Amino acid sequence: MTVPALASVASVVAAGDAVAAGDAAVPGDAVVVRSLQFAFPFSQVDVIQDLSLQLPRGSRCLLTGANGAGKTTLLQVLAGKYMVGQDTVRILGRPAFHDISLVSSGELSYLGPQWRRDIAFAGNNVPMQGDIAAGKMIFGVEGVDPQRRDRLIRLLDIDLSWRLNRVSDGQRRRVQICMGLLKPYQVLLLDEITVDMDVVGRLDLLQFFKEECAERGATIIYATHIFDGLEKWPTHFAYLDNGRMLRGGPVSGIPELQAGTKLLRVVEGWLRQEKEQRRQRQKEQGPAGGAAAAPLRSHPLMPSKHMAFFR
Repeated sequence: MTVPALASVASVVAAGDAVAAGDAAVPGDAVVVRSLQFAFPFSQVDVIQDLSLQLPRGSRCLLTGANGAGKTTLLQVLAGKYMVGQDTVRILGRPAFHDISLVSSGELSYLGPQWRRDIAFAGNNVPMQGDIAAGKMIFGVEGVDPQRRDRLIRLLDIDLSWRLNRVSDGQRRRVQICMGLLKPYQVLLLDEITVDMDVVGRLDLLQFFKEECAERGATIIYATHIFDGLEKWPTHFAYLDNGRMLRGGPVSGIPELQAGTKLLRVVEGWLRQEKEQRRQRQKEQGPAGGAAAAPLRSHPLMPSKHMAFFR
């Protein structure tokens, strides 16, 4: 795929070249990705293609792109859910998949849609089998700082008497987010976790994340399509297209974000440009080219993710 020359790509490309050449990561880097290529078994195409990324401790990275761009897969790779080379993905200087203590200690935490269903549902739209109170779930987590727990309960406006099989999706989501944040993390990966929340709850939570990064040096990667209130939130940016990072690096190095244009309009422009380029490629290839380019996602008898060392 031909990618137009963009000044905003320069910092990412330079960082990726340095990492790929074997240079040591900058001291204090929380996330280091070295030329990541990732595909599910039996797939003819890579979901992630030659992606490099470095994020210092205390940074807040906004991850965005069209549906199917590879955002969720990237977050799951960073979370250690898929096996990749030990030197390809490093979280706090350790291999994300191979060092299970990263997750078990709580230093690396991932909150996403699947995590929501695991806790709140037996399956899609199937209510929980047990009538469980929010307080029982939250106070059932051991080894938690009481002050941090109380702060999160207030922040998320949780009523401890809520029955999780009776409340709304947004209320249930608040309880689940609270549980996921009870133990302090060093690297937090967020995949569209605020989609069910109201405006006030979402903005209060984003402010909490900002304080966590400033006060504790935590690093957060947040994938979302909701940009209200995010104008001054990210310190870094990563825009994916078809598994490649087209724009990324510190926000200060992305010209479009320095012109005073709303973040929503900037991303909308990128998405429309990407869509038009995709249509143009399909037109040039014609029907035969389009058919030949269609990937074989998986073997018909073997779901791809089940054989991708997923956990």
